[in-house]
Amino acid sequence: MIYKNKIRTVWMLGLVFLAISCDSYLDVNENPNNPEDAPISGLMINSTYESANNVYRVGDITSNYVQYLASPNPGSSSDTMEPVSNSNTWFNLYNVMTDLSVLIDKAEEEGAGHYQGAAQVLMALNLGTGVDIFGDIPFSESFNFETVTPKYDPDVELYGNVMTLLNEGIANLQGETTAELGDDDFIYGGDIDKWIAFANMLKARYMIHLKDVQGYSAAEVLTAVENGFQSNDNNAKVNFFEQSVNPWFNVARDNADLLLGGWISEQLIQALDGTSYDAVDPRLKLMVGTTDDGEFVGTENGAGRGNAPEQGARSTLIEDQYYTSQTAPILIATYSEQKFIEAEAAFAVDKARSYQAYLDGITAHMNMLEVPQDEIDAYLANPQVGMGEAAFTIDAIFKEKWIALFLHPEAWNDARRYDYQYKDMTLPANLNSGLNGEYIRRLPYPDSETSRNGQNVPSVTLLDRIFWDAE
Repeated sequence: MIYKNKIRTVWMLGLVFLAISCDSYLDVNENPNNPEDAPISGLMINSTYESANNVYRVGDITSNYVQYLASPNPGSSSDTMEPVSNSNTWFNLYNVMTDLSVLIDKAEEEGAGHYQGAAQVLMALNLGTGVDIFGDIPFSESFNFETVTPKYDPDVELYGNVMTLLNEGIANLQGETTAELGDDDFIYGGDIDKWIAFANMLKARYMIHLKDVQGYSAAEVLTAVENGFQSNDNNAKVNFFEQSVNPWFNVARDNADLLLGGWISEQLIQALDGTSYDAVDPRLKLMVGTTDDGEFVGTENGAGRGNAPEQGARSTLIEDQYYTSQTAPILIATYSEQKFIEAEAAFAVDKARSYQAYLDGITAHMNMLEVPQDEIDAYLANPQVGMGEAAFTIDAIFKEKWIALFLHPEAWNDARRYDYQYKDMTLPANLNSGLNGEYIRRLPYPDSETSRNGQNVPSVTLLDRIFWDAE
């Protein structure tokens, strides 16, 4: 009860700072995030909470692209990979990065090294997220309130910024501080060791993206992994409570109230129900709901409900499962994801380590979902899953990581690096004709940018690749 009261207190304080939060780099005539008005504690509340929400916001866009979700309506733009203006997502990424910029500066001025370090880690997370979905974006001129038309920095250079922020963040978290993080940290509650592990896990995540880029080092990825998460207890997440519910819970609840959303792609169902693989995955029943007849039936991406128009004839997200309970966490980074990063990085240099990390990644995700041990053992014993080191392939890593990243935007980064080669994954029906029969590779720049900063917005198509997405 004491903990809940503390959470309520900091939540209400956070609402105050949400009200004064700077809109974005575009507001240059007046800076409502005046450092005199925004103490570092309030900025940390908002930044940890909104960083988690940004993971949801991007995951809500990309979950159709990787065929976790499918629209119940035929030809829906979310399914068919049409160009959609994601102005709100852009706004929210820049909103929290603006607050983080102020927090980094204020914490440095006050000698609050732990606040500064945590803010640098969160800045790296939000910046990396923006680059991974949009490519070139404004950064170097975005937070000084001197221009309404900031230049776009190259995506490859921005990845350098991401790594610098993470390294500097680790150094500050390991150093001295005049103020300690506490309940104003919605991710770790002030646990500095976990923040350092989180920063190293993110280093591994962003470095594995560069596997096909000159200068990639598997050894550096594995070093970051070794300094990263040690168990599910290290998972970076924000839990929800009475005043604010998990947004995926809202999707499930709205669907139950006939505001349709959260319908499950047949690709996901068939990957887990024994259709695409000779292994029935015990996680399926813990991740999505059944039809009214108690069966798992997915929706074809792009085709909609087809001959089953009634609600209840297709599987959807339902309330009160791990991802969709009212107080379920938004997962920012997990031990299971890190294990699959380790498996991929080690595959070419230490296959035995790679195979063990792959098995550990499956186990970690199943433990997180509270799969019974006998079901875990049976799944790992299936030769389609526990195939042994000699028969082990990179495809197995990507398949199991795709399952473990359910609803997370990192899955789209993997899908593009893997060229969408998941078994039985096919292009959606009614695909955007502008894609010429290919999968989407990036988001278009939002209308708000093309109207206000059009002279700097790069000219790109949905098929132009982010620098790490090698052909």
